[in-house]
Amino acid sequence: MSAEAADREAATSSRPCTPPQTSWFEFLLEEALLEQHLQKPSPDPPPVQLIVQFLEQASKPSVNEQNQVQPPPDNKRNRILKLLALKVAAHLKWDLDVLEKSLSVPVLNMLLNELLCISKVPPGTKHVDVDLSSLPPTTAMAILLYNRWAIRTIVQSSFPVKQVKPGPPQLNVMNQMQQEKELTENILKVLKEQAADSILVLEGALKLNKDLYVHTIRTLDLLAMEPGMVNGETESSTAGLKISAEEIQCQVCYDLGAIYFQQGSTNAAVHENAKEKFFKTKELIAKNGSSSLHFTIDEERLAGYCQACGVLTSSSDDASQQATPYSQIHSCMKSGNYQDLVKIFLEDNLTLSLPVQFRQSVLRELFQKAQQGNDALDEVCFKVCVCNTVCDVLQGRTIDIQFCQLFLKPSKEKIDFLLEVCSRSINLENASEALKRKMAAFLKNLCLGLEDLQLVFMISSHELFIKLLKDDERKLLIDQMRKRSPRINLCTKPVTSFYDIPASASVNIGQLEHQLILSVDPWRIRQILIELHGMTSERQFWTISNKWEVPNVYGNVILGIKDNLTRDLVYILMAKGLHCCAIKDFVHAKQLFAACLELVTEFSPKLRQVMLNEMLLLDIYTHEAGAGVSGERPPSDLISRVRGYLEMRVPDIPLRQVIAEECVAFLLNWRENEYLTMQVPLPLVQTNPYVKLGQLLAATCKELPGPKESRRTAKDLWEVVVQICSVSNQHKRGNDGRVSLIKHRESTLGIMYRCFMGMLFFFFSLQEPLVLTTILSLFVKLHNVREDIVNDIAAEHISIWPSSIPNLQSVDFEAVAVTVKELVSYALTINANNHFWLIIQADIYFATNQYSAALHYYLQAGAVCSDFFNKMVPPDVYTDQVIKRMIKCCSLLNCHTQVAILCQFLREVDYKTAFKALQEQNSHDAMDSYYEYIWDVTILEYLTYLHHKRGETDKRQIAIKAIGQTELNASNPEEVLQLAAQRRKKKFLQAMAKLYF
Repeated sequence: MSAEAADREAATSSRPCTPPQTSWFEFLLEEALLEQHLQKPSPDPPPVQLIVQFLEQASKPSVNEQNQVQPPPDNKRNRILKLLALKVAAHLKWDLDVLEKSLSVPVLNMLLNELLCISKVPPGTKHVDVDLSSLPPTTAMAILLYNRWAIRTIVQSSFPVKQVKPGPPQLNVMNQMQQEKELTENILKVLKEQAADSILVLEGALKLNKDLYVHTIRTLDLLAMEPGMVNGETESSTAGLKISAEEIQCQVCYDLGAIYFQQGSTNAAVHENAKEKFFKTKELIAKNGSSSLHFTIDEERLAGYCQACGVLTSSSDDASQQATPYSQIHSCMKSGNYQDLVKIFLEDNLTLSLPVQFRQSVLRELFQKAQQGNDALDEVCFKVCVCNTVCDVLQGRTIDIQFCQLFLKPSKEKIDFLLEVCSRSINLENASEALKRKMAAFLKNLCLGLEDLQLVFMISSHELFIKLLKDDERKLLIDQMRKRSPRINLCTKPVTSFYDIPASASVNIGQLEHQLILSVDPWRIRQILIELHGMTSERQFWTISNKWEVPNVYGNVILGIKDNLTRDLVYILMAKGLHCCAIKDFVHAKQLFAACLELVTEFSPKLRQVMLNEMLLLDIYTHEAGAGVSGERPPSDLISRVRGYLEMRVPDIPLRQVIAEECVAFLLNWRENEYLTMQVPLPLVQTNPYVKLGQLLAATCKELPGPKESRRTAKDLWEVVVQICSVSNQHKRGNDGRVSLIKHRESTLGIMYRCFMGMLFFFFSLQEPLVLTTILSLFVKLHNVREDIVNDIAAEHISIWPSSIPNLQSVDFEAVAVTVKELVSYALTINANNHFWLIIQADIYFATNQYSAALHYYLQAGAVCSDFFNKMVPPDVYTDQVIKRMIKCCSLLNCHTQVAILCQFLREVDYKTAFKALQEQNSHDAMDSYYEYIWDVTILEYLTYLHHKRGETDKRQIAIKAIGQTELNASNPEEVLQLAAQRRKKKFLQAMAKLYF
């Protein structure tokens, strides 16, 4: 032996050996082995596994000489195996909690049926017809045990169960799981049918006033002997494990309460029965103690049941139940007394008796009621949400997103209530340091998240804030606030009101600065600045808010104004006007711009032209957001001003690129194609990239409706876009902060600007449907030119574009794909009912393997052009390509019956695909419920044959019923057959829409 082999053998021999697992057949060979095995501290295999093994072996079917499967024989081996399974259950004291947790429903059903059999209960006997008081104690107990399990299983089956994540698919394992699932469903069906009988049996058991006995290993051994030797002993009062009458009543009351509570979801009156049983259980536990070995009741669950019953029954005479927060909250929700509801939540923030899940469920219910149109509940939702949030903060949980959403627009009233809740939720005298730190951190973060200074002062001057935060912490918070906004002055001392601060010079300046930030009145802004400049001449007041932003191209001119007051006033008026314009507050924007224009006209022609340009842009935005929404054309003077801006040639005037973009987009949106194609000055086309792009778009759109689609202008537009989308794009950010187009010096056309983002921003200003359709068509074609493309996207007018690109590698196709997605999403915000745009969106989802979303948009495209399928979908919408893609989507979603039905929609029915789909048995759709939508007789005949071959009688009858309808008779006129097909198409597509919308 080599040295290595010797070392290996030594290492192996030194390892402790795991004792081999005892096999099930060893218990057949040695009678005493089972009891010895069960007495071990950790028997392997464990008891419940032994039950499964014994019953599995005892129920194995046999095969006769003719190779036919026979039921399990009733021989000595199988009887012993069943007896061994019963002995193991007896060792576990017939504890249903243990047995239900570890054994499946079919196995436990077999075990309890064997118990009934060995306890001399005649097979087929209805338990409800048997008088339990006249039976031997062990027989009565067996019947009781079975019926208790029956109703417990019904209750358990009503609870949602988390699906077990399947492992790698194995055919035999999947078949076993499917068989067990079907067997479980069949047993549950029988148990539910017999539920009323089981309830009567258990109600009868409550009238028994005698002790019962359950089988032990010893009594089961005696039963296995000759009947004559054991009859007297097994039926005597000393045989088996004694269960007292009180213990039986306690367990039966609990189980009956559970089934009554479950039935209360469909019959509210049954909750009274459940309440009676649960409270009886509670009394019996209090009387006998909860230390019994023969019944196991989850007392926490019982308490929950009692509370729920108290709420659901809400009897006026039950004062103790009415006093619970649950009952009070339920009563408030029922009566609409929301003030008391908020009060209960506020009081519970100190006691913390309500679970967080219950608090959240009440808030969800309030939100649902508010969403159904009850606007008065918005304030209640906020108040309950605040109570929950403060409770979460004190218990160390994260703040819920709902609070952040409701607090997006804080107000004085909201801050007042929040501070009240915080104050009433913590007792500072008795609270721990950890609790105080949590509350302090919450208030600090709240201050840092607020932008309104007045609201910040409300919190920082509140008594709770001052008590919780030390001086150095407050100073640190002030520093953090100052870093965020350099001119914020927070008072570190408590003040009752912002305007009650002592009137020192610095405080007065701070107050005026605060008013200056808030005001949008030009006259008031002027007055404040005059006062501020009268107090100090050292400050630059245009810097007091970091929200005041003016494009650099304007800023350089404005900051060159020598007079400080004029400079501050012009800068602030323009900054506030631009901000109001951005938030669509066009009324105040116009007032601010008009005041600024009046001011600069006196001393600066350059700034006067700047303000005229900005007012033009404001007028464009105002029209687009107002009259333009309803399709009203803009006034002629506005169009003339737009043209005048584009043709303006005043030197040294600072210009914002966005104004040129919006002017060109404005002309395109209002179909000023004649001007863009024929009248626009040539120098303007050569110097302004957006004018050139607009001209090409206008020329292409102008020729699209004609008898012949001209390809010359389309080719020019194609070449410009292709070069902009080339990989060597350069990006430059202009003085006004927007991405600009950079002129390509090597360009021969003079407009080869390689900035993809600038072009995309320009497209997002367009709203005219034909222009958007043209742009989408171009980018879809560019997307389809890609060599590695698998699924083409369809679009209108796609044939006008060139079919190839000379330098294919230079195009950034990733950017093109993103552009198509962004453009179609934007287009659908303009018109969500354009069926061609919806088809493009569906094709995009199809190309990216998002099949459910693709089906949604394919169906939506058909719905919008057919009055929700009440009319025929136009054939240019549901082309064969679209139908084939819908078929593929359904196939990949495992909806095979839908595949077969859609195969009928093709010009030539695809029988091969339909038949292959119908052969699939693992279908995730409604299967035979869809047969009424099939009008092709060949497919229905195939279905009839298929179900007959599989022995599926019910489904075969459905197919026969569908094929037997007179309107599908081949002898009918063509019009009748077409009408029948159209009616089924309509119903099927409507059913699909309900499924995928």
